[in-house]
Amino acid sequence: MSERIVDRDRRHIGKQIVLPLSKAIEIALKSLKIRFWRSIITMGGIILAIAFVMSIWAGNAYVNGFKTLNDENPDKEELRLIMEKKGIEVGEEASLSASQYWLIVLSLLVCVVGIVNAMLMSVSERIREIGTMKCLGALDGFIIKLFLLESSLQGIAGTVFGIIMGFVLSFIGTLFGYGWYDMDTFPYFGFYALTYFPWAGLLQSALLCFVIGSVLSILAAIGPAYSAAKMQPVDAMRSEE
Repeated sequence: MSERIVDRDRRHIGKQIVLPLSKAIEIALKSLKIRFWRSIITMGGIILAIAFVMSIWAGNAYVNGFKTLNDENPDKEELRLIMEKKGIEVGEEASLSASQYWLIVLSLLVCVVGIVNAMLMSVSERIREIGTMKCLGALDGFIIKLFLLESSLQGIAGTVFGIIMGFVLSFIGTLFGYGWYDMDTFPYFGFYALTYFPWAGLLQSALLCFVIGSVLSILAAIGPAYSAAKMQPVDAMRSEE
């Protein structure tokens, strides 16, 4: 008799409905819409961090592009004078300094802390909602997937805007900083940033920034998502709003 009950329970569990990914995306988007301004603030931290990293890498891509110009190029000497005026070593490939590495690490760390804080607040506000979903049959994997989707959507959007902002800042700085140059006067507007546009270096920097921003946004949400998934439905339903 007991074996029949066990078999019946197993068949019942096997028929449990697993919500599709599209439903998780729908719920995640709805949650972001409800908490719109908090999502904007979280994305703002991601945008600023990625824009800072992108602007540094894009600036180095421009400088390295100027350094690799052919010696017969008519602009080679003029760009060399500009770089010497800025204190840039002409014969060496531009690389990040130790202080720039530390600033990049600190900016990304602040970005991760902001995402973790936002996701923890989201979990604490949705305790009853999580309990309701689990009572209706939502599995732990679905809860984790839900919070990871929310974080990744914010991370991807913030990363894309950050890449664009960082590139624009770097482009404007190069456009005005590397113009037609006169050693006796102030450097003024030129078009070297357009003439020698470093497509390969900028695309590589943008791709690397996109990977970093997306991965960090997912990693930062793992802890809050796991705590939400392991929440007991009874305790969640007893919590006060």
